[in-house]
Amino acid sequence: MPVYAYKGLRADGGTAAGIIDAESLRGARLKLRQGGVYPTELRETRASGLDAGHAAGHPSHGARPRSLSPTDLALATRQLATLLVAGLPLVDALGILVDQVEKKSVQSLFADIREQVRAGKALSAALGEYPREFGQIYTQMVRAGEASGALDQILFRLSEFLEKQQALKSKVTNALMYPVVMLVVGLGVLFLLMTFAIPKITAVFTDLGQALPWPTVVLMRASDLLSRYWHVLLIGLGATLYGLRRYVRTSNGQYRMHRLMLKLPLIGEIARKVAISRLSSTLATMLSSGVQLLDALDVSRRVMNNRVLEAAVEEARQNIREGESIAVPLKRSGEFPPLVTHMVAVGEKSGEMEEMLKRIAGIYDGEVDRVVARATALLEPIMILCMGVIVLFIVVAILLPIFEMGQMVR
Repeated sequence: MPVYAYKGLRADGGTAAGIIDAESLRGARLKLRQGGVYPTELRETRASGLDAGHAAGHPSHGARPRSLSPTDLALATRQLATLLVAGLPLVDALGILVDQVEKKSVQSLFADIREQVRAGKALSAALGEYPREFGQIYTQMVRAGEASGALDQILFRLSEFLEKQQALKSKVTNALMYPVVMLVVGLGVLFLLMTFAIPKITAVFTDLGQALPWPTVVLMRASDLLSRYWHVLLIGLGATLYGLRRYVRTSNGQYRMHRLMLKLPLIGEIARKVAISRLSSTLATMLSSGVQLLDALDVSRRVMNNRVLEAAVEEARQNIREGESIAVPLKRSGEFPPLVTHMVAVGEKSGEMEEMLKRIAGIYDGEVDRVVARATALLEPIMILCMGVIVLFIVVAILLPIFEMGQMVR
């Protein structure tokens, strides 16, 4: 069913604006007038946020860009949960949510979901039509909430989970932003020195025709190489990165890259702790929402973003299907620290698995903070030291021939 954006006047003289769905433009006008709104502007807006070729209830996901960011999703989920707790029917709550959202693309998305729910489809099924916007975790938990009759509480848990995931991601990204900027700026300055400044200085030494110290010779050759063939080197670097990216997208390449990442100092430690934190918090949220363990493990492992750890969890899942406990196969994989497997084992025996998983997530959230702070504190002086060594080499390479020239004059 088409979706229309409208602006109009109410009977009391106030203005109104929002999104409405109707069979036709005429039907939209009629619907608005029945609601006490006299439209002054009415236009179809479905294509603004969804695919123009979208048929009712069957979105196209091929090349359509993601219209709902994680931040928007967390906010919309919390708003919807609040409306349901207040006792509003689901369709009415979705309608109010559509009116509250500011982004047109998000308005169109939730207007379409509201129409599907109004037509009799379950909310989880309507969300399942948009796998790019609502992942498996989201739809599975909503489905569990519908089955248990506690959809409002499930949505509150979902919003908290999404907010924690965003906070964790922002924490790591922000901590590594400064070293990355320093590296880019440092390499840029070094490139300008090697290609513009140094060739003009070393040209004087070449004209003298005297034997030069080896640091000066190395510097001159490196500068000459960059000055003459920088475009070839840039193309080669781009081709290498493109080929590496293509290889990493393959199953084998991704597995090898993730295995290497886990072995790197500091980076591997951060990656492992972030993955464990994500797995624990996701699994705890899904289990407490009523999702079955095997289904929860299948969905939760996908948020780890590491094929090695995902394979370990999948193997544990298969062993659990055959009657084994969770902790034993996780410990056997060798990919999870003893603290994790021990706490999981305690949770299994005590029947408090969700609580133990929440504690694991809390512990590793703190560990991520500590390791990221340590990595940032180490990266900055290491980068400054490396740049200092390079600059010192350049200075020495330039000054040595000058000193030799001074001795020859004497």
